[in-house]
Amino acid sequence: MNPRAPLHSKALVERLDRLLPQTQCGQCGFAGCRPYAEAMARGEADIDRCPPGGDAGARALAHVLGVPARPYDRARGQQSPPHAVQIVEADCIGCTKCIQACPVDAIVGGPKHMHSVLEPLCTGCDLCIPACPVDCIIRVPTGR
Repeated sequence: MNPRAPLHSKALVERLDRLLPQTQCGQCGFAGCRPYAEAMARGEADIDRCPPGGDAGARALAHVLGVPARPYDRARGQQSPPHAVQIVEADCIGCTKCIQACPVDAIVGGPKHMHSVLEPLCTGCDLCIPACPVDCIIRVPTGR
């Protein structure tokens, strides 16, 4: 975002960012929720690009931006219930690919050692699941 942008633009970005689910999943086509919020504030992205936010999220974004509401774009992915991931410890080979894929540093461990997910930090973006070469990462429901 342009550092010389008017103050109301920064406030708009903050408002939009707070409405997004903070999964940092990239399904919107941006590197995370904040860059997506910035693009919407600049008028460069539509309100329908966030599957984790679902239709309700798209409606809230439309309301803030004063544009017509519409459902989120299902071609970008499906909205899923709140969840985190868990590593099946007995199957983990310690490759670190999941650590590299996690956008919020919710996975800890070292090379050739079992890894663990810090569930309170996990956003449920699922980016670690396809990165795992031994399929030892599973989804677990959360109370969020």
